[in-house]
Amino acid sequence: MEPKRHSKPYLKLYLKSGAKIVIELWPEAAPNAVNSLIYVASHGWMDHHAIQRIAPGKWVDLSYNAYGHEECRYLIPDEFQLNPDLEPLTPRPGVICMGGYDEAGLASAEIFFPLKDFPEFRGIYPVLGEVIEGMDEIRRIAELPTREVIYPGTDKKSWSPQSPKSSNGQNSSSSEKRIPRPCGWRSRTCRLAGAKVNANHIKKP
Repeated sequence: MEPKRHSKPYLKLYLKSGAKIVIELWPEAAPNAVNSLIYVASHGWMDHHAIQRIAPGKWVDLSYNAYGHEECRYLIPDEFQLNPDLEPLTPRPGVICMGGYDEAGLASAEIFFPLKDFPEFRGIYPVLGEVIEGMDEIRRIAELPTREVIYPGTDKKSWSPQSPKSSNGQNSSSSEKRIPRPCGWRSRTCRLAGAKVNANHIKKP
């Protein structure tokens, strides 16, 4: 059962094309991950960042390199280990999810837009909210021509838009005046793949 609609924080992404994507966030579904997304967005670290990955028929991924900002290169714990009373939602078209690095943790604010149902991701990559405006633009982006790229330092293949589609900026609305660092904050060292964790740098919220 998905959360009931009421006053919630939201995130707006403004694209250079003039399109806008509005996301209603669901803090009751994934409170720590939502807090982490708002923390990053409220600092402007997502601004002017080109969409980095398109997995045809699967998802559109905003970033896999922490938006190019050292400040975003951190991991947070598994949402459902941190909050075991939560019921995980199934990633599906129309929602956004937080990406991650398997057992290492979830990736700060590296959100993705599923293009199909992913029951196998339920309880792994938490659903953070719903796209309430701009889903047509996401589907359009998903159909753009792509080029193959290799994550630096790995042999993993990915696909990026041939012509980068970047955001002019974003704004977020939240009832919190000050957004604290997410619970379980850990810094990570990373190249573009961003997967190596420095577990010695554990910081409290």
